[in-house]
Amino acid sequence: MGESPKITDPLAALENARVQFEQAEDFTIAVEEEFAILEPATLEMTSGFERFDVAAREHQTLREMVAGELIRSEVEVRTGKCGSFAEAAAAMAQRRADLLDLADDLGYRLCAAGTHPYSRWEDQQVIDTPHYAIVESTLRYVAWRNNTFGLHVHVGIHGADRAIAVNSALRSVLPELLAFSGSSPWLEGRHTHLHSTRTEIFTKFFPRCGIPDSFSGWDQYAEFVRFLIDTRSIREHTEIWWSVRPHQAYPTVETRICDGQPEFARSVALSGLMVALTADFARRFDAGEPLPAYPGRDLEENMWRAIRWGMSGELIDLAARRSIPALERLEQVLDQVADTAADLGIAPYLPPLREPTLSQRMDELMEDGADPRELWPDVVERNQRSVGEWLSDREGAL
Repeated sequence: MGESPKITDPLAALENARVQFEQAEDFTIAVEEEFAILEPATLEMTSGFERFDVAAREHQTLREMVAGELIRSEVEVRTGKCGSFAEAAAAMAQRRADLLDLADDLGYRLCAAGTHPYSRWEDQQVIDTPHYAIVESTLRYVAWRNNTFGLHVHVGIHGADRAIAVNSALRSVLPELLAFSGSSPWLEGRHTHLHSTRTEIFTKFFPRCGIPDSFSGWDQYAEFVRFLIDTRSIREHTEIWWSVRPHQAYPTVETRICDGQPEFARSVALSGLMVALTADFARRFDAGEPLPAYPGRDLEENMWRAIRWGMSGELIDLAARRSIPALERLEQVLDQVADTAADLGIAPYLPPLREPTLSQRMDELMEDGADPRELWPDVVERNQRSVGEWLSDREGAL
């Protein structure tokens, strides 16, 4: 979304965040995609972020759009702040295509699946930044095991209390978004039989992660953040890793639940759905409609279904208190946001959500005896080719 304000006092940053939300522009968008850096011959994860960082600083479109994450074998690319979803989708395509070209120049491959199928966490190294030095020194083994890759979407929301209301409402659809994005059915050379192994590694390991509590407004949220700071539980707000969170620096509501996507069209579709859901809840709040509020225990039950069976199983329609096929739940969610998605120009990007997820396709092959190592090259290749195909399809539609 741009550079964060340089405020080092976490309490001052919290107070500043409320001011920023009160001045925020509605429904601005930024998307972040995380990629594993791969050695070309073996397609193993390999350290290389520092080379991407140096090269991106001299790149016309990637300058200030490339960032490091926890490990040196990972690189993140950002769209920057966009005023519409069409602009965000075009920026996603440009950034991914340029990053892939840069990887070729540097002698690497990239892939955005939620987990790598066989690289060992013991072989990865934490990057040398002040933030991740804090993370590693605090979490140790928990941080070392987190070799995962996600898709994060920021949406600008005007008003601090309104942002908290939207954040709380988005809790209700986190399991669905995870199911729609499953791309990590493997880890350490094994078929895990999970559709999102990434979620077990990250969300279930890290503190202050997963589904947050619902907050009544900014004051209650800020009280909790102050409690964490006062008790020296955190040193900065970015140590709150909830699957949806008010991001204090930008200011946005950031949805962080989805696995990374090798198939670019699905990455765009998931991003569009997250934007549409965020905007739809904001509009409902403005109209005085009640927003969904379910106990964490109910949401966690749905979350497990998303982790284990993804789109191949059933999810719980919490409003009706019954299990339904995940595909039926997808159609319910798409119906819920249909008007907002049409108004914001998102609807044309959503059809790929009806296609099988990567985990569905890989799970079927592995059930028939395929080895994850045999399947990985095709996944990496789709990661490379899919953005070019998407750009060609868009040009043909114009």
